Amino acid sequence: MSEGPKKAKMSASRRLTLKTILLKKAESMLVSDIKEKRSERENTLSERVPPLKLSGLSLQDLQGLCKELHHKIDVVDEERYDIAAKVAKNDKEIEHLSHKIFELKGKMKRPALKRVKISAEAMLGALLGSKMKETVDFKSNLKTVKKEEEKKEEVTDWRKNVEAMSGMEGRKKLFDAGQ
Repeated sequence: MSEGPKKAKMSASRRLTLKTILLKKAESMLVSDIKEKRSERENTLSERVPPLKLSGLSLQDLQGLCKELHHKIDVVDEERYDIAAKVAKNDKEIEHLSHKIFELKGKMKRPALKRVKISAEAMLGALLGSKMKETVDFKSNLKTVKKEEEKKEEVTDWRKNVEAMSGMEGRKKLFDAGQ
């Protein structure tokens, strides 16, 4: 059972130096990435939004400029709302389709449940938590049922019974006994 070529073990000091070098490199890459995104954002804003020239404008010109800016803000906000709605719709559709794929694969596994032996008191304690302070005796709350003793017929000589029940008198006795 050979595992193939064994890896050479690295010393702790070597591992630490490599880790510090990687962290320094990651930090420098993160800083350069942040600077790049900031410069890209500034370039995009300078292209889309020309600098304002407010010097030498009258009050009516300033009001017209403000109305124009408000109109542009409204247009951009409508576009942003439309794009957000499309993204939300696409996300829902992706989630629905991935759920369908998951169902079609049929790989829904139920976890194997283990049988746990737990007493009724422990179960109530787990469900109720600290609310249950005294133990519950379930047997004391059970209804007691008294069994009626069955009437035992006396064992007599069967011949006497046959003679007593023969004829009309015996049938009368059976009829009377039934009522």
